Amino acid sequence: MVDHIEDFYAVIPAGGVGSRLWPLSRADAPKFLHDLTGSGHSLLRDTWNRLEPLTGPDRIAVVTGRAHRAAVEGQLPGIPDKNVILESEPRDSAAAIGLAAAILHRRHPDVVIGSFAADHVIRGSRVFEFAVRDAVAVAREGYICTIGIAPSEPAIGFGYIKRGGELIVDGARDASLVERFVEKPDLETARSYVADRSYLWNAGMFISRADVLLAEIEANNPTLHAGLMELAEAWDDRERRGPAVDRIWPTLEKIAIDYVVAEPAAEKGRLAVVPGHFDWDDVGDFASLAKLNSAGRSDLAILGENARVLSDAASGIVVSQTSRVISIIGVKDIVVVDTDDALLVTTAEHAQRVKRVVDALKVTGRGDVL
Repeated sequence: MVDHIEDFYAVIPAGGVGSRLWPLSRADAPKFLHDLTGSGHSLLRDTWNRLEPLTGPDRIAVVTGRAHRAAVEGQLPGIPDKNVILESEPRDSAAAIGLAAAILHRRHPDVVIGSFAADHVIRGSRVFEFAVRDAVAVAREGYICTIGIAPSEPAIGFGYIKRGGELIVDGARDASLVERFVEKPDLETARSYVADRSYLWNAGMFISRADVLLAEIEANNPTLHAGLMELAEAWDDRERRGPAVDRIWPTLEKIAIDYVVAEPAAEKGRLAVVPGHFDWDDVGDFASLAKLNSAGRSDLAILGENARVLSDAASGIVVSQTSRVISIIGVKDIVVVDTDDALLVTTAEHAQRVKRVVDALKVTGRGDVL
């Protein structure tokens, strides 16, 4: 028998374009809708499959854009209609997670919610479940809890969390207060963090009682809180919901939940962290994607059902959505992404710069390839 957490509800924010994965990830087909690991499922479906053993199929909500509703429901046929929360336009994570918290709090006043991005890769499901259960136990005590990832290398593409004093909570094997958040460091600093052993990667997972999360938003951004509560009050009335969203949602401040909730809570000693000893990656660029699919090999990783790739003395990644023959000879750490209307060629070293191409295309009005 599956041991669901009775007072727990998972929230999956499924937004963003993933512009560093262009031209694979686009506005109409963002990265969470793609299979990037060869699992046979999209990242969104993999996220659902990780969470369902903890919640059951009726206690997972997805927050996504109106344009992605059909795709989300197609990939998650078991999701109840009431648990698809639609944004009229992107307003960042504080609004998305805050709205879900407000709606679920009205339906279940004592609910504990956990937010888990739709486009991250996690390997080690049982260890992930243990970490979530620890975090829920901490959240029941009135803390906002995050899951920090034990770093496997001095990564410069992630933010870090510094653990403070130990927190003793029944049902949580290893919990600490958060001393501070650290933005993405340079390599030397990242090496010092890994050697210190009190730093964890910030994976953007937050677990909290809904009322505690909403109280923190109210304390730090009362205007945002007021808008979210007004939306939640109208949400389950179909006739009132649409007009309320159209009127209120565009006025909400675009701001990340880290700034509205996590960092202020840390300053007050109300933010906790439990370590996650599982493999995690936010698949932030093609260098990350190549690493995920190389399985430690130094040869060429290939993604695409009909990919036709010939390689000789080459390494990196090729993602193909066409039937073209692609030949890669004598190059290291290359990135090739071939789609019907766009071709990207770069290297792992410069993978983060793909976003500049997307920004340039926006400026030149080439929205047809975005």
